[in-house]
Amino acid sequence: MENRLPLYDWIDAALTAVDPGHLVQSRLHLEKNWLRLGPYENALPAGHLYLIAAGKAAVAMSQPVLSLLGDRLAGGVIISKAEPHPTALSGYMHGEIQFFHGGHPVPTAMSIAAGTAVTQLLRQTTEDDLVICLISGGASALMTAPRVSLADWQTLNKALLASGCTIQEFNAVRQQLDRLKGGGLARQAAPAACVSLILSDVVGNPLDRIGSGPTVPATASPVEARHILRRYDLPAQLPEPVWRAVDTVLNDAVSEPLLDTPRYHEIIGDVGTAARAMAAAVAATDNGYDVHLLTTHLEGEAREVGKVAAALAKGLQPAQALLLGGETTVTLRGEGRGGRNQELALAAAIALEGWPDRLIMALATDGEDGPTPAAGAWVTGETVAQARALGLEAAVFLANNDSYPFFQQVGGLLETGPTGTNVNDLLLILARNTGLVV
Repeated sequence: MENRLPLYDWIDAALTAVDPGHLVQSRLHLEKNWLRLGPYENALPAGHLYLIAAGKAAVAMSQPVLSLLGDRLAGGVIISKAEPHPTALSGYMHGEIQFFHGGHPVPTAMSIAAGTAVTQLLRQTTEDDLVICLISGGASALMTAPRVSLADWQTLNKALLASGCTIQEFNAVRQQLDRLKGGGLARQAAPAACVSLILSDVVGNPLDRIGSGPTVPATASPVEARHILRRYDLPAQLPEPVWRAVDTVLNDAVSEPLLDTPRYHEIIGDVGTAARAMAAAVAATDNGYDVHLLTTHLEGEAREVGKVAAALAKGLQPAQALLLGGETTVTLRGEGRGGRNQELALAAAIALEGWPDRLIMALATDGEDGPTPAAGAWVTGETVAQARALGLEAAVFLANNDSYPFFQQVGGLLETGPTGTNVNDLLLILARNTGLVV
């Protein structure tokens, strides 16, 4: 009998390596009154300890901090995408800890409420205090203090999401229009010391673009933000009152330097961490694949990257595999439903038709690929033929950005549910010397 490819075992290996709670716990130590937290190592402050956690991994990242330091915390705000199960923080909660579940990928009123709670908490800090910040992907939308109205902010965010811009470009714009981004949180925390443990969801790990850099000075400027908006023709696409509001803020924006207070940052996990774990798991399968990690800086239009992935697959020898990490983008052309990984996989399937022993898998490590419940999809050289047998033309679905309904009918969806972590996407390209059974 043909051995099945253990795709979900490989996924589990990658996700385990970037488990947010374990990553934070490995950086957190307290001995008597001496605290080590990532790059911060010192006696516990004479003043108060505060906790700010924002992002899709906020709950998991908070658990070890609350477990070890909970009764020492003077207050905190935890901001995640979904309201946690009642037991998720059971036994951890101490003191004045507030929880919010903001909107993502488009901010909501709850995202603003979360930002307001952070601002109010940090108003009381002194130079004797320490603020612990746990930042993960999604923080940009989940915690916000926009300089425009919520309605205008939502319209701009939706337009940027549909434009095909990169997450770095997206966050460069958001930094100029939000009081908490581009170091805004650190400015509000001053004069307290501020230590940030960061789970990166941005290719290349630029500190100021992860979560739009709430504790890091912005490297982008209002001029750069304006150039990005024009590059994607946003001034013409936005309703005139919305563009006028954005334009006014950019005209008035000035660079606000951070105060000279202690700040510490550490990237505790990224897509490279997940990719290396998946590579090891794939290599240990079926007497071992020869696995090469090509890059952790993959970017580009999803459907174009899909074509490249298919070309790479055709060049593989049996029992070879390639792994890439990064994040693609989608420029919306149709009215369909899908995500960047599903669109990449669909484009790859079209280009790979007739190569039955090749497999391409594209995965969002947060378990949420676009506005769908899938984490991504896998395809082989037989996927398009299988679709055609059902009366479906893959190219029609791709043209309408409609990858999710395609895979619903043909098969190939990766369904993990929300994973509680977020470190970009993984792209696996594999060749076998016998028929593929998944």
